[in-house]
Amino acid sequence: MKYFVLTTVLVSVVGVAAQRMTTNPADGHLKTLFPDAAYISPHSGSPLHWKIYRDDPKKNPKAPPIALAWWSTDVMPLERGYAGPTHMFVGMNMSGIIVGAITDYSSDPYAFFSVEPPAFAAQFKDKSIRAPFRVGEDIHAVSRATLTVQSATRAVRDSARTMAKLFLNPAVVRPAQDRPARGREASHK
Repeated sequence: MKYFVLTTVLVSVVGVAAQRMTTNPADGHLKTLFPDAAYISPHSGSPLHWKIYRDDPKKNPKAPPIALAWWSTDVMPLERGYAGPTHMFVGMNMSGIIVGAITDYSSDPYAFFSVEPPAFAAQFKDKSIRAPFRVGEDIHAVSRATLTVQSATRAVRDSARTMAKLFLNPAVVRPAQDRPARGREASHK
């Protein structure tokens, strides 16, 4: 009987741990990143994502998606910062350019001044997946929050590159442009 109870508890714990990490509803983030979308597909696929359309595919079945959106935790569920994952919402066009990123949640103690301010996520806008995404170079770091910033940066970079490998034509992925990082420090120069 002891073994039955122990096995039942263990299976329950493993089952809960294997479930998807949930975050806040994405509707607001989808509208922020894609205000002119005619149609946004249901959250589906592997990894879970949305397809964004300029033309409604119900009216025009040949309409191609113009962008993809996803939660970084759906694509890179094992990426962890100081105290856990940073839930980043990411949008990317079909040329491998990040349309935008939004920091939705982080349990890291320094997140409130490192990855939660909009200036952090703004650094990813218009960035090619081929950019280096190096903290301290093309992504600005915040002292005392290096682990948090590095983890959030890896979450955006690695999830975007994974989605590109799965869904984009490599021939149309645009190269990285030489441009300074955006963020709080960039506005002080």
